[in-house]
Amino acid sequence: MSAAGGLSQEEAFARIRLLRSSNLGPITYRHLLARFGSALDAVATLPELPDRASRACVLADERSIQKEIASARKAGVRYLFHDSPEYPFLLDQSPASPPILTYRGDLSVLARPCVAMVGARNASAAAMRLAREIAHDLASEGWTVVSGLARGIDGAAHQGALTAGSTVGVIASGIDIAYPPQHAALQEEVATRGLLLAEQPLGAEPLARHFPARNRIIAGLSLGTVVVEAAPKSGSLITARLANDMGRHVMAIPGSPLDPRSHGCNHLIREGATLVQDAADVLELLDASAGTARSDGAETGGDAAADTAIESFAVPGEEVLSLLTMTPVGVDELIRQSGAAAAAVQLALVELELDGRLARHAGGRVSLA
Repeated sequence: MSAAGGLSQEEAFARIRLLRSSNLGPITYRHLLARFGSALDAVATLPELPDRASRACVLADERSIQKEIASARKAGVRYLFHDSPEYPFLLDQSPASPPILTYRGDLSVLARPCVAMVGARNASAAAMRLAREIAHDLASEGWTVVSGLARGIDGAAHQGALTAGSTVGVIASGIDIAYPPQHAALQEEVATRGLLLAEQPLGAEPLARHFPARNRIIAGLSLGTVVVEAAPKSGSLITARLANDMGRHVMAIPGSPLDPRSHGCNHLIREGATLVQDAADVLELLDASAGTARSDGAETGGDAAADTAIESFAVPGEEVLSLLTMTPVGVDELIRQSGAAAAAVQLALVELELDGRLARHAGGRVSLA
């Protein structure tokens, strides 16, 4: 198995198996690692939990993981784990960041400051040209352009960036699937000359529910997101909203009110996004933030602090359970109400979820199952 970082083969296998298990997402995965200390111990312990927990989280079949890893090795695909030194700092700071990514290409492109460019699939010719030009100019100034390899603006952004520097393509399928099919050659060029990333397992088809997850990675990697053209209800606006929620810059290129493809950008500007017209405008906004794009995390001691909080301020699951009803409530509110440390409350929630008594909802909310 090819994996970035210093994990043993056994631990890397256990992590992949744990994440591929049913009803287990990034948040629960991370808390299980904190609870048990390793994926090996988590995998060994989960089958021994009460029946309700076993039904809530069914471990992935070992043979399916062996098959996935064999396919990855054959395709030259590597695994990037969340605690690897190469894992991008900004993405790690974003909510529910992927614990494991698969990749092809050069991870060093993530050492440069990243900016996302997204937009309409049925983009106008003028917008496509503008996207190529802006991406080219940003790449020539040392920025890495991140996009989703979709038709329209995404493809134009990748093409423009490749003419002058590097680009990152984030796809909603398994990394071995070319989607859309007409971008198969472009996807291969991104993997060869830049970096191709995927969260889904190899062989996974690009289902509708995968695209918002893909969009959170695009936004999470980047200091800012530029929307070139977008309809009022589009995936590009989801990416912009996610970037805003993460505290990243949101920029939009204005367009004619007579063109429905400009309505999304014009709405973003009305709601507070920064109006930009060229790469110089983007760089003027982002250059001041570029110095904070990467950090080794040594100053924060985040993992040690979380471990201390769990050990020193444990909160019983029943106490958290008493605060829950069938109405979803934010985890922050539970932390305030319980008076316990955030890490301890999160751990209690994981244990309740494994016991089949907790349901998770969008927006970081939870309720009784």
